Amino acid sequence: MTRVWKWNRPVTVREVLEDLQQERSIAYTTVMTVLDNLHQKGWVRREAEGRAYRYEAVSTRAAYAAALMNDAWSQSDNPAAALVAFFGMMSEEQRQALRDAVRIVQGPEEAAETSGPADGEENPGSAPDGGGR
Repeated sequence: MTRVWKWNRPVTVREVLEDLQQERSIAYTTVMTVLDNLHQKGWVRREAEGRAYRYEAVSTRAAYAAALMNDAWSQSDNPAAALVAFFGMMSEEQRQALRDAVRIVQGPEEAAETSGPADGEENPGSAPDGGGR
């Protein structure tokens, strides 16, 4: 799948084979079998071109990764705890990417409404002594 995603266009077995052979020795039939298996599983679609097929990814790599994460999360008996554990494994860069993604999904208005005060700011309406009135 990595090779199919890399090119982001329909590819032939021969193209994938030649690319892989730059790194290691591999048989044409092996590549053909793998692409056929990916087609059988619904990960790629194929279109006949002469005596060969051109294979194209059904979804993007990002969509595939999202589906894997969603599947793993939905398997949990405690989704909130699973998310907390997952967030705990993230680097600061990954957490920032997550915050950016949430802002994109929410849109600017909703993000402003749901985000708390910036670091060092007080909540509007709260007393400076923290009393909240």
